[in-house]
Amino acid sequence: MLILVTGGAGFIGSHVVTALTGAGHEVRVLDALLPAAHRTPPPIPDGADFRQADVRDAAAVAEALRGVDAVCHQAAMVGLGKDFADAPAYVGCNDLGAAVLLAGMAEAGVRRLVLASSMVVYGEGRYECPQHGAVRPGPRTVADLAAGRFEPPCPQCGEPLASGLVAEDAPLDPRNVYAATKLAQEHLAFAWARAVGGRVAALRYHNVYGPGMPRDTPYAGVASLFRSALERGAAPRVFEDGGQRRDFVHVRDVSGANLAALDGLPGLPEGTTRAYNVGSGEPHTVGEMAAALAEAHGGRAPVVTGEYRLGDVRHITASSRRLRDELGWKPEVVFGEGMAEFATASLRAG
Repeated sequence: MLILVTGGAGFIGSHVVTALTGAGHEVRVLDALLPAAHRTPPPIPDGADFRQADVRDAAAVAEALRGVDAVCHQAAMVGLGKDFADAPAYVGCNDLGAAVLLAGMAEAGVRRLVLASSMVVYGEGRYECPQHGAVRPGPRTVADLAAGRFEPPCPQCGEPLASGLVAEDAPLDPRNVYAATKLAQEHLAFAWARAVGGRVAALRYHNVYGPGMPRDTPYAGVASLFRSALERGAAPRVFEDGGQRRDFVHVRDVSGANLAALDGLPGLPEGTTRAYNVGSGEPHTVGEMAAALAEAHGGRAPVVTGEYRLGDVRHITASSRRLRDELGWKPEVVFGEGMAEFATASLRAG
């Protein structure tokens, strides 16, 4: 098949391109090479038909879709950004970009889409109160965070909660601009599928890391920020108390999930959408991740700062059982091995 990969020159997108070509697919890449994501031009993945254009450019999208069988939509502005002033840029890149792409697919008759979504659509993860069972804590307050009270309490009795794995049928509660745009992308894709008889697999990536992450950018993930600090000879700075639980999943496993989703699309009925968590199944705290990276790199030990960002959530870890059971995917890179590799892997300039 001929697969269009938007954002195919980026961190995750380039790994997806490599996986697709390795599986025997023809690949076309559409990437704007925006300076925020690419400070220097990246190498174009071998074997790919590369088109430099913005996904918001309807004419360029129409041309890129010629002869295409399916689309892997990876192009997006990622991360929390600097402040709310970034909101127009996020909405423009992510939501307008998705709308232009989907309109082009509708016109071109392309009916299969693998959409790069994110765990951020859930807000906080799953919590259990000993007295009240499963509960949904509200957003953490500035007063609590400033006082070092990082754990969200039970909204009914105020007692401590136990965190667990979030499944795809959990309520969706985006708590920052990036999260809102990723959920809007899902909604747009779902509307497109119903309107044209398309098939969509929305992959909700958890904390992706691995070789080729961009360095020293406010839009990078926490693993990249820690790795960049170690490369500079600085100590990784861990926010809150370091006890935030996440699911760190290797980028090669994420590219494998894209292959599995692409292969599984024909099995979905027309007009159907299906969301899948993509996580390692090995929850770890941010502090544990920083310590593992520092030890493997031979660098300075992490510093726990107590600082916080209001848009962050405390715990969010994945149940990827649906992806395993329905599409036969399973992660192959375990946490210790992945962090040891990443500790010395090359990073992108931007």
